[in-house]
Amino acid sequence: MAALGSPLRTFRALLRELRYASGRPYRDTPAYQLIAKTFRAHRVTSQKLCRAQQELHFQAATYLCLLRSVREHTALHHEYHGKGERSPEEVAGLVGFRLPQQPGGKG
Repeated sequence: MAALGSPLRTFRALLRELRYASGRPYRDTPAYQLIAKTFRAHRVTSQKLCRAQQELHFQAATYLCLLRSVREHTALHHEYHGKGERSPEEVAGLVGFRLPQQPGGKG
């Protein structure tokens, strides 16, 4: 299992993804309020030992991975989907190939 990093770094990355996902100020969204409230409730203080902190951090990192994956999938979908019929030259160019030239200069 890969290292999770610090909870603060995960929290900031989650806020960044929320900013990308919402068109309005993200601090007004219920998702932001829930994430901030949960992170505050599970922080470690000198008076208690929070055993659920690692579990919360793992769930937050999983949710962050989901948000990033959805954003990247949407970007790829917009780039490569819905262009209609493409010519063979365009398709070859997308994957990095060139079509062979016809002998005699016909192609």
